Amino acid sequence: MDFIGKIADLLWGNPLTYFILIGSLLFTIITRFVQVRHFKNMLRTMFRGKSSDAGISPFQAFTLALSGRVGTGNIAGVATAIALGGPGAVFWMWLMAFLGAATVFVESTLAQMYKVKKDGQFRGGPAFYIEKGTGLRWFGVLFAIATIVAVGVFDAGLQANTIALGFENAFGTNRLVTGIFLVVVLGIIIVGGTKRIANVAQVVVPFMAAGYIIVALIIMIMNIHVVPEVFALIFKSAFALDSTFGGLIGAAIAWGVRRGIYSNEAGMGTGAHAAAAAEVDHPVEQGLVQSFSVYIDTIIVCSVTAFIILISGVYNVQDPSGEYVVNYAGEVEDSSFTQLSVDNVLPGFGAPFLAIALFFFAFTTIMAFYYMAETNIAYLMKNKNSKWPINFMKFVMLAAVFITCFRTSEAAWIMVDFSLGIMTWMNMIALVLLFKPVMAALKDYEQQLLTGSKLTFNPLKLGIKNADYWENEIRKTDNRSEPLKKASSK
Repeated sequence: MDFIGKIADLLWGNPLTYFILIGSLLFTIITRFVQVRHFKNMLRTMFRGKSSDAGISPFQAFTLALSGRVGTGNIAGVATAIALGGPGAVFWMWLMAFLGAATVFVESTLAQMYKVKKDGQFRGGPAFYIEKGTGLRWFGVLFAIATIVAVGVFDAGLQANTIALGFENAFGTNRLVTGIFLVVVLGIIIVGGTKRIANVAQVVVPFMAAGYIIVALIIMIMNIHVVPEVFALIFKSAFALDSTFGGLIGAAIAWGVRRGIYSNEAGMGTGAHAAAAAEVDHPVEQGLVQSFSVYIDTIIVCSVTAFIILISGVYNVQDPSGEYVVNYAGEVEDSSFTQLSVDNVLPGFGAPFLAIALFFFAFTTIMAFYYMAETNIAYLMKNKNSKWPINFMKFVMLAAVFITCFRTSEAAWIMVDFSLGIMTWMNMIALVLLFKPVMAALKDYEQQLLTGSKLTFNPLKLGIKNADYWENEIRKTDNRSEPLKKASSK
């Protein structure tokens, strides 16, 4: 574990942070700020499409991906960014979200482009587009294994541990009760497969996000006179213009970018799995829809957490040496800042509010993690029947969720960091290698919008190889039109 931990630290060091930041900036520039130019189309596509026997609707795919993005990182991650980078880290989280939306567009478009239909439903994600785009199956296999280990076992368990701890602190709930409850509810949902997971996500995710935002807005309205000062503090700290936090600009950038990535998952490739499951007419459509989920996750949900903490003034900030720059909250860390901040404004409300918020955030993340693990098992099985390995995965995840309700370990955190680090490096390398077909698809999409024609995607016409599902759809269309051509010639 010590050895793996050192590798995990290297994987998540400054090289990866700046690789994602620079890569996201390049994607933004080359696509000519696709996340801004097509903002209207993001919203239009999200609510227009419908599900099919094989796929889910664009909105369901959006909420499924968002359920993975919106998790404990939106609470604990923001508090950590402020604690280690100062208030200025919030600005760099915003910047990472804006640039990261372009990265998510690229990976989600690729997921749609190279999706397959297996066991009667759409499957896709980084493992699929890595193999089909680069021709290197070992590359995709390594990503799939890392994903199953990271999200299907260890990270799912850690999310469950967060729920159990929150309920124990807020309501005195026995962890055995929490564990049984989570296993039963999660089991009922995942047994129903992708459709049931998507149906639950499209109801729960908007509800949980709206509820959290409403409470945060109430706190902000009660302290409206402080809001301009908080904005000023964030921007001054981000550019070393504040005397208290002026020496933390390097830490602000590093922790703002890192926690931004951890929260919205731009570059990790996790959200691309849900993107591939959507029923759309053109791959770019779902790429745009998934980009919008980054705005919801970081620009809105992470921001309201930051404002709760900074408005109340209940936070600590340390410099890189570990010395306190400010110490307003005593010896607390992570999500406790948010709890104390809410209690400071609404006495007695912080612990139960945070426990309920963490339950919804973490539980929906576990659902999304299961879907990702299942998709990667289907990839590894390729042309073989994947029913029994998927059923085994259900058992493993439910066991991990139950066991880690009682205790978690440093080893679990190390394995999550190690696996996610491998995933992110591999995915970012693949995005750089496969950017050309994304640009071809984007140009094709924009040309069809200009002509007002019905959206279609013909990869052969664009010189894109191995987009098997779309090639088959084109052949089906040609075969259906052939009798009409013969009839008209007579």
